[in-house]
Amino acid sequence: MLVTQERSVQCGQSTFSYVDLSFKVTGEQLPADHNYGLYSAIAHICPEIHQHSDISIQTISGLPDRQGKITLASRSALRIRLPYDPAVMGLVLPLAGQTLKIGIHSIQLGIPQIYPLRPVERLESRIVTIKKYQEPEDFLEAAKRQIQSLDIEANLFFPLNEEGQVCRKAIKIKRYSVVGFSLIATDLSEEASLKLQSTGLGGKHRMGCGIFVPYRHDWRFQNV
Repeated sequence: MLVTQERSVQCGQSTFSYVDLSFKVTGEQLPADHNYGLYSAIAHICPEIHQHSDISIQTISGLPDRQGKITLASRSALRIRLPYDPAVMGLVLPLAGQTLKIGIHSIQLGIPQIYPLRPVERLESRIVTIKKYQEPEDFLEAAKRQIQSLDIEANLFFPLNEEGQVCRKAIKIKRYSVVGFSLIATDLSEEASLKLQSTGLGGKHRMGCGIFVPYRHDWRFQNV
């Protein structure tokens, strides 16, 4: 069974038909850096996602223990962003009711719900990675070039952490780490907001990177 809460969103002459497919997650804990393990577990059940660059897998949220793990909560969910296309959605529907093994941890997935992307003026991404750019100033310039190539007008900022520093992040893929940065986009039109959410920035979208969601935090900004 698929619970549908989707509607097509139109802005001007364009229709953006990407949605978030959300599976409730039941379990105890996960590694805080579970992006690659999650992708691998999903691909084991749904191997055809390897051929679909338009599928993005978001990091599962939880309560961090500051020791490299998160505790899953009642609102924890696996959210997969993909085109609202029955053929593409059908690739991941077999995940419903499945148990995923991520390292020594297991999670149970529920029945998915479909959520439309909402146009909001401010978006955030937990981590954006751009190949060969690992220093803040060069990274931000590269991100601005990417966003301009998409014909999106926005202001890009780095959020600052509690120590007032730029939020540098990393994910581990097998034996190496990929470095990126948290990023905020502001002053977005409705069309630009939907487009950025649909396309994302940078690489590794199936490992939780470059995915933008409505801004939720009281970040401090730095425009580098």
